[in-house]
Amino acid sequence: MYKSLFPKMAGAWLAASCIGTATWAQPTDSAQLRQLADEIMLRSTAYSNLRFLCKQVGPRLSGSPQAAKAVEETARMLREAGADTVYLQPCMVPRWVRGAKEQGLATVGGKQKALNVCALGMSVGTPAAGIKAGVIEVRNFEELEKMPDETVKGKIVFFNYPMRPELIQGGYGDAVRYRGGAPVAAAKKGAVATMVRSVTHALDQYPHTGTTRYDSAVKKIPAFACSTQDADWLSRQLKLRMPVQLFLKSSCEQLPDVLSYNVVGEIRGSEKPDEIITAGGHLDSWDLGEGAHDDGAGCVQSIEVIRVIKALGWKPKRTIRAVMFMNEENGLRGGNAYADYARQHSEKHLFAIESDAGGFGVQTLGVSGQPEQYAKAKSWEPLFRPYGIYEISNGGGGADIGPLRPLGTVLCGVNPNSQRYFDHHHAANDVFEAVNKRELELGAFSMAAICWLVSQHGL
Repeated sequence: MYKSLFPKMAGAWLAASCIGTATWAQPTDSAQLRQLADEIMLRSTAYSNLRFLCKQVGPRLSGSPQAAKAVEETARMLREAGADTVYLQPCMVPRWVRGAKEQGLATVGGKQKALNVCALGMSVGTPAAGIKAGVIEVRNFEELEKMPDETVKGKIVFFNYPMRPELIQGGYGDAVRYRGGAPVAAAKKGAVATMVRSVTHALDQYPHTGTTRYDSAVKKIPAFACSTQDADWLSRQLKLRMPVQLFLKSSCEQLPDVLSYNVVGEIRGSEKPDEIITAGGHLDSWDLGEGAHDDGAGCVQSIEVIRVIKALGWKPKRTIRAVMFMNEENGLRGGNAYADYARQHSEKHLFAIESDAGGFGVQTLGVSGQPEQYAKAKSWEPLFRPYGIYEISNGGGGADIGPLRPLGTVLCGVNPNSQRYFDHHHAANDVFEAVNKRELELGAFSMAAICWLVSQHGL
């Protein structure tokens, strides 16, 4: 009895709660969102699609054979989901190859310790014999800048900057500047290589990769990351004023750009087909893990948006697209290509939502638009509360949909609880088993629900 009455009671409560505040919500909205939730929670293919993407395709670094296979397989998934049209949108992407597993070895007082290290994305490799040199620890760029060049010359600079625990949000943005800027800052001082503490709160033995940057006017030196536990160990040795020699070896290299694709599947709008709603995630991933949270989850959630609407037999008023963007991790070529095509063909992109913060339970949806557009989206907030999404906050988006903003597109970001995300981010433990099925599906619901509301009511 309780189960059979709940949808009616919930619908009545929501309708009552919306009077006077949610003028844009229609009486059928709560019932339709209940149908969306039921279809996804009972029959979603997101989890099985993610399993296939992680286990049968694997890591999907831009330009790799696995990335090419992922293009084919997600196109198939979109066709199976019932998309009216599935097509590929070309873009040239960088082709960086890691090569053989990296080596890291510390020598302290005649004793050796193997370190868990990885090359940072886009790094140059070491000489074939590797690099062996003394190490200097610095906490930040300012500390390095104050050091005499002769102190740094010929050394390996170890940036030991932890994610700040007091930053409940934003710790990644604060710390990641060292991953990006370390090789240029160290090379200017004459260093032969650099190593950064992995950008994560987790204390474990997983090194985390991610893009680093070079300056054409500064010599390119190899760039590595080490695990947080090894960073702490190395720091302790240096504090004891123990002479430490590091040996680092990598064989990564940059190859010519290759042709790749965004994967697009859409349901054509029945009344305003020229107004486009985009739901997306990025298909490429770093090569150490399986790209499950980053960002296989966002891809399969976007495919689920198409599947659930077709499974229910609904016809959206506006065109809804699911887009698997290519090359978010080390170039953003796919996101820029998508926006360039929209601009060149005068497409009207009304709304875009991106899921790229992991397949964890969704807490909020963040919306960026004009005040009246945000107010309209905010008025739908009560409709989401029964599903654990308690706020539609002001401000949101994502890297791949960001290039649409100059076109006037309202941007939306899926915001899960982020505290565990950086345990897996760009590391070997970003695997299928780390994703919870129910949380993944609730994220898919959040995307499908807001896409449906925008398709029916506009912004």
